[in-house]
Amino acid sequence: MIIKTIKLNNFRNHSSFILECKDETSLILGENGYGKTSVLEAIYILTRGKSFRATDPEIIKRGTEFYRIELEYQTGEKSIATFDGKTKTFIILDKKTKRLPKNHKYPVILFTPSDLNLISHAPSRRRDYFDRIFSQFNEDYGVSLSKYNKAIKQRNELLKASNLTKDMLFSWNIMLAKYGIRLHDYRKSFTQEINQVLTDTYRSISKNQDEVYINYKTEANNTTEQTYLKKLESTLDRDVILGHTSFGVHHDDYIFEFNHKLADGSASRGETRSIILALKFVEAKMIFKKLNKNPLILLDDVFSELDETRRHCLIDNFKDNQVIITSVESV
Repeated sequence: MIIKTIKLNNFRNHSSFILECKDETSLILGENGYGKTSVLEAIYILTRGKSFRATDPEIIKRGTEFYRIELEYQTGEKSIATFDGKTKTFIILDKKTKRLPKNHKYPVILFTPSDLNLISHAPSRRRDYFDRIFSQFNEDYGVSLSKYNKAIKQRNELLKASNLTKDMLFSWNIMLAKYGIRLHDYRKSFTQEINQVLTDTYRSISKNQDEVYINYKTEANNTTEQTYLKKLESTLDRDVILGHTSFGVHHDDYIFEFNHKLADGSASRGETRSIILALKFVEAKMIFKKLNKNPLILLDDVFSELDETRRHCLIDNFKDNQVIITSVESV
């Protein structure tokens, strides 16, 4: 699928906006505050099903009651999303649905300036980042993540109840053990797959012999569903005091190592940017390998953060993809 046009109504600061996309690279130029990122956000909603930065009520243009976005592919097929202040609706092939159908989702590589700080971000930001990647690789990963998050939310709410009993938590503990182990296994496998090619990809950018490695840190190592369940039960008293679940894969982290040291602190600013570039290239290759699709590339004002060498590397690696770039200057 190649995007032909994207139309916005009452979306962020756009009353009305139309972008005619090119087959290969489209550039959206404008000063900060122009609403460039909003265009990428709208595309993301109609290719992935939700925004990458906000909830729907935050997206509606101030003073209006709805937003509408329409995406047309070069095949002539159209996807529409509307939000009336309460309900978001997708219209696909004249059929209305509350969620974007799986067969109408398209893989996307999103690159924002904040990604360049991924190595030093809080663990929750890294988890969110890799969850977004892995959900594109594998449909069951996204389903398992959704069910795990639902269970952790319900369990945490019950932990604050004055009439709490162990029986009230049992079904949620079962869900957490089942989907927690499943997420652990996926995360371990996908991280290993990334590590197999990450150093070579980094070296193709940096032209040296440095090594890069992602260390998947989890409390669930060597854990089965049964032992996971027992751990949840054994930490109940502590969890009641804390008011939240203290054990589980929702504490997982991805630690970047550079030449066998923590990258956060040992890698220079330029080396850090090369690591993130390499990760993006690996992500795109894995999507093509697993889905047989060249992902859509959305680059949000990242060229100003990269030197000329890394800019050219970015362009060369994504020459077979449709790329949409936002920038404050010509690139």
